[in-house]
Amino acid sequence: MYRLRGHHIFCLLGYRGMGYSKEYIENMTRLHQDLKNNPKTFIHLVKGPDQLCEKYPNSGDYHCKDQHIYERDAVMLEKLGLKVGQILYWEDIESRIRKSVVPSDIQVMCKDCSWRLYGVCEEGVQEILDGQGLRELK
Repeated sequence: MYRLRGHHIFCLLGYRGMGYSKEYIENMTRLHQDLKNNPKTFIHLVKGPDQLCEKYPNSGDYHCKDQHIYERDAVMLEKLGLKVGQILYWEDIESRIRKSVVPSDIQVMCKDCSWRLYGVCEEGVQEILDGQGLRELK
């Protein structure tokens, strides 16, 4: 079982092997590929820092506890009809994405995210809508 905060659900859709540090990338890649290969993996939705935040580089202000990040989490969980504390399979989260999200939602929900500019999150949403699941990393 993995602990995930709301906005990291969408970060996983757009993940392409880039990140903040080598340790962060290794951690994110492991989690991403586990979910791709085992969609029946349980996810526990949490408020605040999760297993991805554990490897976020400590370089001053701790991004993972910023109020705007908590707000982004809440918006994304609401969009999916999910709540902090729920435990469900990753495949159930993908099913909610297919029912509730379109690629252009990323432009609104993630408007302040620097990763949005790469366009990979919209691609990730579309891949879920197309039934492909998470992308295989190369």
